[in-house]
Amino acid sequence: MSCNWGTELWDQFDNLEKHTSWGIDFLERYSKFIKERADIELSYAKQIRSLSKKYHPKRSREDESRYTWCLAFSATLRQLSELAIQREELAENLNTQIVCELTRYTQEVKAERKTHFQDGRRTQQHIESSWKQLESSKRRYERDCKEAERAQQVSDRIDLDNKTDGEKRCSLKARQTAQQKKQAAEESRKDYVTSLNQFNQDQHQHYHTLVPVIYQRIQDMEERRIERICNAMRSSAEAERKVLPVASRCLDVMMDAAEGIQPRMDTQQVVEVYKSGFDPPGDVEFDDYSSTMRRSISESSYLDNRMEGRRHSRKLWPFIRKNKLLTLLSSPRQPPPPPPTSPSPGGVANSPHSPPPASREPITQRLNDLMSSGSRTRKQCLRSLKRGLSLKLGSGPADCSHLPPEQRRKKLQTRINNMNEEIQREREQRDALLKMREVYERNPQMGDAGSLEPRLEEVKQSLQRLEEELRRNQAWLSEADSKACDLSSRRQSGGCGLNSQVDTPGSSSLKQLEDRSPASRESPDGSYTEDHSAELQFKSRSSEFDDDFEDEEPLPSIGTCKSLYPFQGQNEGTLSMVEGELLSVVEEDKGDGWTRVRRNLEEEGYVPTSYIKVFLDSSAKGFVQSSRLV
Repeated sequence: MSCNWGTELWDQFDNLEKHTSWGIDFLERYSKFIKERADIELSYAKQIRSLSKKYHPKRSREDESRYTWCLAFSATLRQLSELAIQREELAENLNTQIVCELTRYTQEVKAERKTHFQDGRRTQQHIESSWKQLESSKRRYERDCKEAERAQQVSDRIDLDNKTDGEKRCSLKARQTAQQKKQAAEESRKDYVTSLNQFNQDQHQHYHTLVPVIYQRIQDMEERRIERICNAMRSSAEAERKVLPVASRCLDVMMDAAEGIQPRMDTQQVVEVYKSGFDPPGDVEFDDYSSTMRRSISESSYLDNRMEGRRHSRKLWPFIRKNKLLTLLSSPRQPPPPPPTSPSPGGVANSPHSPPPASREPITQRLNDLMSSGSRTRKQCLRSLKRGLSLKLGSGPADCSHLPPEQRRKKLQTRINNMNEEIQREREQRDALLKMREVYERNPQMGDAGSLEPRLEEVKQSLQRLEEELRRNQAWLSEADSKACDLSSRRQSGGCGLNSQVDTPGSSSLKQLEDRSPASRESPDGSYTEDHSAELQFKSRSSEFDDDFEDEEPLPSIGTCKSLYPFQGQNEGTLSMVEGELLSVVEEDKGDGWTRVRRNLEEEGYVPTSYIKVFLDSSAKGFVQSSRLV
């Protein structure tokens, strides 16, 4: 069966026009469908990413990196984010490869369709004009023939009635008129024949040449439109298929993460985390009231240490948090140490004026600013208050002696590992600076070698400080290991360690009191900590206070300072520095003689204002003055 529109649909011009218009409307509808689908994919990706971000830990917590079920959930959330990325790529491909192309092609096919149908209308108008001309010549020929016949009849009638001279003259005139009409009819006949031949020729050309060519072009245009829709649907499926392997890999990773959960390992990890290292309490002796009560004390007994601690203090410092806060905020101002006469560190370290753990007055001042300031500076006051309290409440003794033996060893080992990594980074940075200085010295046009000296000196000071801190922590770790070995040897030699202690209670009790003195269980404010779980409870409450400011960025630097003298920050809240060290100023002196500074975006504390030279930024000066005015 022939499928040529020019031969099969030669008389369906109007229907073809309607059909092609409907096809273009369908093309536009399909483009809109793809665009809305891309919008849905983008919305889905945004919601998936928001969900993953909502349930992902906002900050790195040691607990969540320790257990397999936490790691599996974190891996699932990461794969969800990857799936969201794939959906975004799918939406982008749909928009760029399909929607944009279909929109452009729609405009082109509309213009092409308009051109083809304009040509069709012109051919129709031409054939209609030729037909009208044929009809006009035909009617004129018919009229002339009828007039010539009537003139001939009049002429014949006059000739029959010809008797007089006057009648003869009328008969001659009638014959002349009939002859003229006959000639006019002959001319009309010739015009009619010419018009008829012309129309037949035009009609043949219209239906056998022009119309097939135009309709064939319209058919080709329609086939290209359908083919473009087919390609768009195929591209849509291909874009969907491209993201399926990545999505399948993401699902495989989720399955592997789920299969990697090990309940036995997690329960063993709980033992590793919370194991104290103490021995269980021994048997309670018989209390003989007829003689002096003797009780064997286990050197590694956690219960005996608790009983001994109660004799010294019955106050549990985690439960006097309110009193401690009031003490921090209302303590009298203590003056900082005066500048030394000579830049020797010993003079500062042995100075009778011991700096406070951290100046209480800045926190009191921040509270006053918070109550009296407007909304513009209230956020800054809250940040400063949070950082001040974290300096005073958030840390225990530096040697971690407040922790049980096992926990102390793990804490010190983790700290040493982190310090080794930081020392390695500082050494790499130092080596890079040294190489850069050598390059600048060989090629002065590349840069000034002297400009690297301040940074190089800062790195050297930081490296020296880290190495000193590393040696200190290694000494504490060795001490903790030796104590653990002593406890282990006692357990192996004395069984559970009770019978031998009954025979010589005095020496073991004295040794236990020495090793487990109340000072080793003191809290940061000097009160005795009876229960380690209470300390953990207090730390968890402090972490809740930190969570309120979790998303806050660090306090901005308002300037720099240079240390004029060395200072040994032996108390909590202060920051040690060497002579000539460059630091960032975080908070100005509030009138108490202390300035808050920061080193390397990590260490922060108070130093005596008289020990440093402050260089405030011009913008920071205006900000500080405006904050004070508010």
